[in-house]
This record gives sequence, structure tokens and C-alpha cells, in this order.
Amino acid sequence: MSAATSLAKRAAQASFAVAGIVPVAAGLWGVLQPLGAAGSLMNHGRYLSGLLLGIGLAFWAAIPGIERRTTWVRVLTAVVVVGGLCRGVGLLLGDPLLPSVAGALVMELGVTPLLCFWQGRLASRG
Repeated sequence: MSAATSLAKRAAQASFAVAGIVPVAAGLWGVLQPLGAAGSLMNHGRYLSGLLLGIGLAFWAAIPGIERRTTWVRVLTAVVVVGGLCRGVGLLLGDPLLPSVAGALVMELGVTPLLCFWQGRLASRG
């Protein structure tokens, strides 16, 4: 592996590690905090937060062999983008654009696809 490729790999690994903090922290928060609803709705919110946590952990699991995890990263990215598109539909249906929603959309439709693109370029360098 060339020095430039090694540096690119380390930079991608660091970026994935930092970006993964968002879904892991948000997922843990959602699991552990009261969600302000009762019964099955609260339980469903905790389940969805657990999925978010799992997505973040799965992205983190790709870090050690980042240059070989193209399919893994693409599948996770597709899941995140679909979620972001659904969040966008919610906005079209009248959901408020809160700062937390805007931040999530930036991660889901911006940062995650860019990281996926970067990983693909890294993988193609071999």
C-alpha cells in the first residue's frame, strides 16, 4: 500500500469513527431517555433508536478493513438514505423543520453518501 493510500485509509477510518458517533449517541439516547409517549408508541421509539444504534455500530465495524468493506458500506448507506428520504417526505407532509431534523438530514442525505463515495474511491485504489 502506498503512503498516499495509507494516509487516505487512515483519514477515512477517522472520518467514519467521528461520523459514527452521531447514530450511536442518538440511538443510545433514544433507548435510554423517556420519549414522551405511552405504551407501544414509546416501545416503538426505543426499537427505532436501537436500529439507529445498530447502524452506527455497523459503520464502526467496517473501520478496520475500510478499504474492503464496499458492499457493507453501500448497504448501510442505502438504509440511511432511505430513512433520510422518508424524513424529507415527513417535511413535505407538514412535519416541522427543527434544528435536530435539519442536522439529521445533513447526515442522512449528505455526510453518509459522501463517506460512501470516499470509501468506494479508497477501495478502487486497492
